[in-house]
Amino acid sequence: MQLKVGDKVVTVRFFHCYKRGVDRVFVDHPMFLEKVWGKTASKIYGPRAGLDYEDNQLRFSLLCQAALEAPRVLNLNSSKNFSGPYGEDVVFIANDWHSALLPCYLKSMYQSRGIYMNAKVVFCIHNIAYQGRFAFADFKRLNLPERFKSSFDFIDGYNKPVKGRKINWMKAGILESHRVLTVSPYYAQELVSGEDKGVELDNIIRKTGITGIVNGMDVQEWNPASDKYISVKYDATTVMKAKPLLKEALQAEVGLPCDGDVPLIGFIGRLEEQKGSDILAEAIPKLVAENCQIVVLGTGKKAMEKQIEQLEIQYPDNVRAVAKFNVSLAHMIIAGADYILVPSRFEPCGLIQLHAMRYGTVPIVASTGGLVDTVKEGFTGFQMGAFNVECDEVDPSDVIKVVKTVKRALATYGTQALKEMIQNCMAQDFSWKGPSRLWEKMLLSLGVAGSEPGIEGEEVAPLAKENVATP
Repeated sequence: MQLKVGDKVVTVRFFHCYKRGVDRVFVDHPMFLEKVWGKTASKIYGPRAGLDYEDNQLRFSLLCQAALEAPRVLNLNSSKNFSGPYGEDVVFIANDWHSALLPCYLKSMYQSRGIYMNAKVVFCIHNIAYQGRFAFADFKRLNLPERFKSSFDFIDGYNKPVKGRKINWMKAGILESHRVLTVSPYYAQELVSGEDKGVELDNIIRKTGITGIVNGMDVQEWNPASDKYISVKYDATTVMKAKPLLKEALQAEVGLPCDGDVPLIGFIGRLEEQKGSDILAEAIPKLVAENCQIVVLGTGKKAMEKQIEQLEIQYPDNVRAVAKFNVSLAHMIIAGADYILVPSRFEPCGLIQLHAMRYGTVPIVASTGGLVDTVKEGFTGFQMGAFNVECDEVDPSDVIKVVKTVKRALATYGTQALKEMIQNCMAQDFSWKGPSRLWEKMLLSLGVAGSEPGIEGEEVAPLAKENVATP
């Protein structure tokens, strides 16, 4: 298939498979593949953290156009009784700025010619901190009519001194789509609360409205009863016997003293400001004084990696820092730690706390985004309060919040209260079953192909009756 990208016409190929009831389509073009080979080592957005590829706008323009073509031209298997192109009646779910051109191209390239007239676009914000801001002159590279320019037009700086006029892909995606969603109810509230949490798009989102549906998790990969990475399988009935053994295995794996009487805290995440790893680094010396062990797993900014590694040298009996991608160790930490620490400055939904609760590991979390929606103070975990999102430097009050809350958590170690909390965690259902039905009702409410929205208390028609394309 040929598509116009920038000032060139390029040829793309599609690869398609049908797995677990879902059509999965992959777009093949060198602009994608050349980024994940060789020295870039599968860096999708840029050669290193904080640096984008120069052709990102062209790459994601291609992705959006290919996503629009796929349902029209490919022989897909949207149900047991049908095989062929989806046709006209499609709901596109555009995720984040990378697919924000899709509703614009839908209107300019298709609906202007009488095609896809019933199609709808849902724009889902997974992290508003990444918006796709580019030079204002770059609008011409997108091959869109001038009437769309106002949807992209963005003053970088908001109420602060003007930094310059830009185009903002996410702003356009929000304005040109039929519905705007995000990945948790509390994050939806944060996005419209002010420019700091809404990252200068709060005023736009207040105009369009937004709905939050908390994410689910992969309960097949993250299942303590069948996890291939842990030595002892368990469930809610055997968790109290299994966790001490898994904790000992974790301690041995990372080289910490094997001591069942010392509480062990895990951290898994990117080493960057959003995840609060700098706050954690400032808090660790104070936490070590509470006679606990801390295992940190993550990669990110080199300065933060070195900072965490230096703490291991400083506290060899209490701290281990593993600055690399390690799937098996991540599973061992989730299963073997007593507590998991999530000190995020902002967290749209978060998966670490969901994984931890499924394994009976009690989360200690910042009070932001999906962490508020999923971790209940004193029932399934501990809330630390909200942190300062301005992260030029660590706010000392945030460090105090971490230390005080961890102390509260450690006070439950070995008590009946912690045992009850572990059982409460494992009793939660964090699968996609509940969220998918909320998504289903929302999609059906768009009225594609004459569908009617589901009514509370009634069965909702399976999504197989609708064609949903997610770039």
